[in-house]
Amino acid sequence: MSSIRVLIGTKKGAFILTADGRREQWKVDGPHFAGWEVYHLKGSPRDPDRIYASQTSGWFGQVIQRSDDGGKTWNPPGTGPEDLAGADGMPKGQSNMFLYQGEVGTHKFYDGSQRPWEFKRVWHIEPSHTDPDTAYAGAEDAAIFRTTDGGGTWQELPGLRQAKGHLWQPGAGGMCLHTILLDPRNPDRIYVAISAAGAFRSDDGGQTWKPINRGLQSPYELPDPDAEVGHCVHRIAHHPSRPDVLFMQKHWDIMRSDDAGDQWREVSGNLPTDFGFPIDVHAHEPETIYVVPITSDSLHYPPDGKLRVFRSRTGGNEWEPLTRGLPQTDCYVNVLRDAMAVDQLDPCGVYFGTTGGQVYCSPDGGDRWTPIVRDLPGVLSVEVQTLP
Repeated sequence: MSSIRVLIGTKKGAFILTADGRREQWKVDGPHFAGWEVYHLKGSPRDPDRIYASQTSGWFGQVIQRSDDGGKTWNPPGTGPEDLAGADGMPKGQSNMFLYQGEVGTHKFYDGSQRPWEFKRVWHIEPSHTDPDTAYAGAEDAAIFRTTDGGGTWQELPGLRQAKGHLWQPGAGGMCLHTILLDPRNPDRIYVAISAAGAFRSDDGGQTWKPINRGLQSPYELPDPDAEVGHCVHRIAHHPSRPDVLFMQKHWDIMRSDDAGDQWREVSGNLPTDFGFPIDVHAHEPETIYVVPITSDSLHYPPDGKLRVFRSRTGGNEWEPLTRGLPQTDCYVNVLRDAMAVDQLDPCGVYFGTTGGQVYCSPDGGDRWTPIVRDLPGVLSVEVQTLP
């Protein structure tokens, strides 16, 4: 029987939950990197023991660590800031796992201007489908990096900034590159999403990029209805069997593209509100998608205090609330953009974590939910590995 490993990043460390294929009894391991904000953990599709973790601290900056044994040990070693800080206060192992130290510098944009550019954190790590030593990292301020040596060194893919980078502006959460999608059928195709710049696509392995925001409407932020960049995209998702079909949770609106992002159309339908952060796709049903609406951009909690996941089996427009096992009174948590994931079992399991520290699992595609862990620090990300 297959087993499940759930990777959880929180405001005060990382946690790893494991269960067998019944997904009923869970073992909790952690916190790893106690005291650090762990924005994202993700495992390699090629090597079930390889996991990358992005951790950040106001004192010690940004570190990416790698595990080669399913999270039992990490390289460089350590469980918290005190383990990574040397006598001079700078992280140990910086030559092993590179990234910036949160310093403010000057970056020359491609329009020739000089602007301050602050490296704050890595929001998302996306390992390659084919090579466990290759992974991509999305940073704030918005940039994409790639490693080909398991995280030993990272290089920026600077062509992204040529896609009208001088017009990008930060959203409420900063100017973060928070989503990276790799096309499993075409290794040269990469999608990214940036708040608040929009979605972008590369068709040559990250050398050049184009905005893919046609059809998005942001009348309050962008008076020009044909603006190529400047849209606040919260998350994009696709199904591996149909990588040209994209689903988007925008600042407002649920959107869909059937042509790799060249054109988008709204599919918010009968949702109680079309504001939210995560969006994900069922593992075996490419037209089944999930969102978690919240009240508004100023009220980051569920409408009427009812925590509801909404499912569409028609690729959007027609939505049903999924509530069994979820609190339906006095619930005021949020679900962040990287805090929802699915497993590959049949029936498909759906998972999400909340800012209140609960992680829920539905082993039947959303019909019923169970809290598999409570009282963690606020959950920043949830990823799932289906293990043999």
